Amino acid sequence: MKVTQEKLPASQIGLEIEITPEITKQTYEQVIKNLSSTVNIPGFRKGKVPRQILLQRLGITRIKATALEELIQDGIQQAVKQEDIQAIGQPQLRSSFDDLINNYEPGKPLTFSAAVDVEPEINLTQYTGLQAQAEEVKYDPAQVDSVLEKERQEMATLIPVEGRAAQIGDVAVVDFKGVIAKAEGDDPDAEPTPIPGGEASDFQVELQEDKFIPGFVTGIIGMNPGETKEISAQFPDPYVNQELAGKPAIFTVTLKELKEKELPELDDDFAQDVSDFETLEELRKSLEERYQKEAEDKTKINKQEALLAELVKHVEIDLPGTLIDQEVDAMLTQTAMRLSQQGLDVKKLFTQDIIPQLRERSRPEAIERLKRSLALREIGKRESITVTPEELQARITELLQQYAEEDIDEDRLRSMVENEMLTEKIIDWILEKSSVELVPEGTLSAKAEETEDADLEVEATASEAEETVSEVTAEAETEA
Repeated sequence: MKVTQEKLPASQIGLEIEITPEITKQTYEQVIKNLSSTVNIPGFRKGKVPRQILLQRLGITRIKATALEELIQDGIQQAVKQEDIQAIGQPQLRSSFDDLINNYEPGKPLTFSAAVDVEPEINLTQYTGLQAQAEEVKYDPAQVDSVLEKERQEMATLIPVEGRAAQIGDVAVVDFKGVIAKAEGDDPDAEPTPIPGGEASDFQVELQEDKFIPGFVTGIIGMNPGETKEISAQFPDPYVNQELAGKPAIFTVTLKELKEKELPELDDDFAQDVSDFETLEELRKSLEERYQKEAEDKTKINKQEALLAELVKHVEIDLPGTLIDQEVDAMLTQTAMRLSQQGLDVKKLFTQDIIPQLRERSRPEAIERLKRSLALREIGKRESITVTPEELQARITELLQQYAEEDIDEDRLRSMVENEMLTEKIIDWILEKSSVELVPEGTLSAKAEETEDADLEVEATASEAEETVSEVTAEAETEA
């Protein structure tokens, strides 16, 4: 079989394949033989249909098409093997199938063109000496105080209050009933519209403005137990119930009881109640170490993201469609799984009308992710960066112990962990060979908002994918 190769864009190899006369004849005859033994034609037993009758009933075109499908499929497979091409994805026929049928004559050579995707060549113009800026996340000691105060609030004892009016920080027990406030132009004699679910008895609310809709808590402040009052409030926009979003409301509220919080002392007893530590000092030290580590980890992630964003600028890759499609598939699958875990009906979100739009919107992100991952893989090869069996096994053992009660596919786990560890090693290697300037937190994000530059992340987040689903769904509903 004669095969001529041609380099095509998007990391494709074009193949001009010439099938010998013997094969074109042999395949055609075999197709007729197979059809003769399987086709039902009235008046003839299977396998006993005269050739001429078979050709008349089925038609030459159908038989040629069947033979051509076999010739093309077998021809491409043999050509790829003969030329030792490391193809990925499904091959594509470049010749017109209709033209091939018209020109196909059994016993004569058959020439057709096809294309196969191959792994792309990666041109790294620079991957050491990179310079970038990243935001430094600093540990804030106030985080520890905030956590301890939150624990105190949760452990607080409620003490009845008498002889004074309600104030911020109290816990109020109220009866209330809400209606939609009448707008200008509404019939003044019409009955007000009750708010769905806007009625309760012995309802306990902490008097903090963020605990209820705007205006409700403010209206209770200053009331005395036993007092009834009409309070004006307004539902925020957006709101969970879209029918109420932005609408003004009037609540008739009766304050039945007031309580105030008695907070536990910040001492060793408190530490023992909320943790496994014996002293408050030990608890504080643990929290400090935790938030210091958290700040360091976030800073490191910022440095990695900044470095990868810079690295992509020095990468030239002609990505094949197969890899892009596979990456898009992976992104949409991850999004679907995340949405499903949140209790959403994925089938309603990922409809046949919306999926093509989601795929198109996901392509830029998929291309960016591929450039990063392929560039890192290439650097790992060039610099012989590997994960040792000992390092890998230690991490696998640690994870298996951590999730001992779960059913884990160890082979799949090993593959994922090895890939993560290798990526981490390569990025650390690049960091050592590059310079990342740390700037105060918020500096770069402010610049990004001003210039409307896209954020480049190490991995696509679920929030971005969900936003894409939401946007496309809204557009589809609008068009419908």
